[in-house]
Amino acid sequence: MRRMSKKQQLNDNEESVLKKSMYTGFIGGVLFSLLASAMYYFNFLEVNPKSYLLTSWVSNAWTDTWLGVLFTTILAGVVSLLVAFLYYLVFRKIKYMWVGIVYGFILWTILFLLFRPIFSDIPAVMEWSLNTWITTICLFILYGTFIGYSISYDYMDSKQTEDIINKS
Repeated sequence: MRRMSKKQQLNDNEESVLKKSMYTGFIGGVLFSLLASAMYYFNFLEVNPKSYLLTSWVSNAWTDTWLGVLFTTILAGVVSLLVAFLYYLVFRKIKYMWVGIVYGFILWTILFLLFRPIFSDIPAVMEWSLNTWITTICLFILYGTFIGYSISYDYMDSKQTEDIINKS
């Protein structure tokens, strides 16, 4: 059995953290897109996630079927890869949950306030009910916490592994 050098082990460890971060991002996007779709179905939200990710760009009939929900869910996972990578680059070394909470709220602000003019067929935030406001903010805070805490935990765990490799 061939032994890897310490440098190779450290590089593999860092690549492992990045891969886990990307998995976390994709899974987080899929899970929270499905959760938001369920919340829309049960009338907790006035705006469907597919309105942002799909029907703003495509107006075919299939977008209103289960295929539209599936495509939106996968697309949310792909977009979430970028969100997770950004968190990995900027905040991975911070292990506090508050960073994820703030990150989620910043994402909510960017999507619903800054990017609002891009989505012309969606009602403005000021026209939403209080229920939609609270639900979307809570959903994004949970999403940010999930992404942030998972990536930070993996990074801190890799640092412990790195210390063990360096001591051996």
